[in-house]
Amino acid sequence: MAYASKFLLLIALVAAAYNTDALKQKVTRIQFYMHDIVGGPEPTAVRVASRSNFTGQDPIAATFGSIVMMDNPLTVTPNINSTLVGRAQGMYAMSSQQKEFSLLMTLTYAFTSGPYNGSTFSVLGRNPVMNEVREMPVVGGTGKFRLARGYCLARSYSMKEMDAVIGYNVTLLH
Repeated sequence: MAYASKFLLLIALVAAAYNTDALKQKVTRIQFYMHDIVGGPEPTAVRVASRSNFTGQDPIAATFGSIVMMDNPLTVTPNINSTLVGRAQGMYAMSSQQKEFSLLMTLTYAFTSGPYNGSTFSVLGRNPVMNEVREMPVVGGTGKFRLARGYCLARSYSMKEMDAVIGYNVTLLH
């Protein structure tokens, strides 16, 4: 009986130690800039669907339902010629019919160089574009960010016509 009790105690201690290690999560903070290039000879974001049956005057409502596919460069500074660290690949859709211009973002941020080379994280959420700071959820990841969750804060750095540079501050738990 004493042997069985000691054995159960040993199993309980091992399980407790394992669970404690499993609960420790790494926090990673990343900053980068995304270049959303809609115009020019080599756009990185292209509208693939739009509505054809709109007859009103509201320019926001006119874009409702439009879908844009993107493969945007990610750089370390706002300068497009700074070090390329990855690509933002996915789509965004115009999701507002009212006064606020908002997008539904479904993107994967894929890192192609640096310490996170080969790793990705994905964002799925609402982006009210005209807000100074927009918070969107991180819903998963691969590589160094496997099973990641967290959030990203997006701030428009610059806008020229429809081309934009957006700064991202990302906090990941993984």
